[in-house]
Amino acid sequence: MSAAYRFSGSSTVAAPPARVHEVLVDLEHYPDWWPQVVAVASLGPDDARVLCRSTLPYTLDLVLHAVRRDPDLLEVGVSGDLAGTVRWRLAEQPSGTRLDFEQEVTVGGVLGAMSSVVRPLLTWNHDRMMAGCVVGLRERLG
Repeated sequence: MSAAYRFSGSSTVAAPPARVHEVLVDLEHYPDWWPQVVAVASLGPDDARVLCRSTLPYTLDLVLHAVRRDPDLLEVGVSGDLAGTVRWRLAEQPSGTRLDFEQEVTVGGVLGAMSSVVRPLLTWNHDRMMAGCVVGLRERLG
């Protein structure tokens, strides 16, 4: 059994879009600035295995496949513990770059089967992970 999730959010970072793009496409260095990304292993030029652990005591094992690396749109396909897509839209702003995040995934296995009961907890956990992303990205971009 699987459960569908859709997440979105916006934030602004004080750096030009080209610099933000450069950091976001450099998956192998995510653990340096995103606390909830535990490990990244390159599987080739367009693929990486990523281990993520937010507040809950569960590590997600994901494989990401680059779909688009446009200056204003980054998109990856996700498989593993989650299946779906993640997108970052970058837009220049007077104060830097606005980031619009979209994630559409399904969760299978035990988490998917329990989703009707634990959905609020999984959503909260995801929100904590994305908050860590924004804080870490802002610090990385200095």
